[in-house]
Amino acid sequence: MNERHRQLVEAACEQRLRSYSPYSRFRVGAALLGRSGTIYLGTNVENASFGLSICAERAAVCRAIADGEQAFEAIAICADGSEPTPPCGACRQVLLEFGGDLVVLMAGNRGAAGPVNTSTAGELLPLAFIDFSANLADERDGKR
Repeated sequence: MNERHRQLVEAACEQRLRSYSPYSRFRVGAALLGRSGTIYLGTNVENASFGLSICAERAAVCRAIADGEQAFEAIAICADGSEPTPPCGACRQVLLEFGGDLVVLMAGNRGAAGPVNTSTAGELLPLAFIDFSANLADERDGKR
């Protein structure tokens, strides 16, 4: 793991401590590295209506997009528990929206001092839903 990725993992672990997770008590932090070099942080925010909860990864992406960044190099995810926790399916789909080569670093509560798994968004979701524009073109051209 290079130094920049180590810093990203540590930022995610620090952000994890800001989680609002009164129901599961499972804290997750994310640190998303934009191509500009800016790091965008996110944490999971739970809600009594569980479907309204948001994951740390998507919170970081939303923050980046709101700040005008749309190109990313890597995301680090740090969760409670000693073993690395991969992103959920919804987060995998959202991350893949920004490129299959996006590096995904997954750490447990010991951060870079513990095990860190590395993958890409494309590897984590190999049969992803990527583009429906061909369907729209077919419909427009009367092929459907």
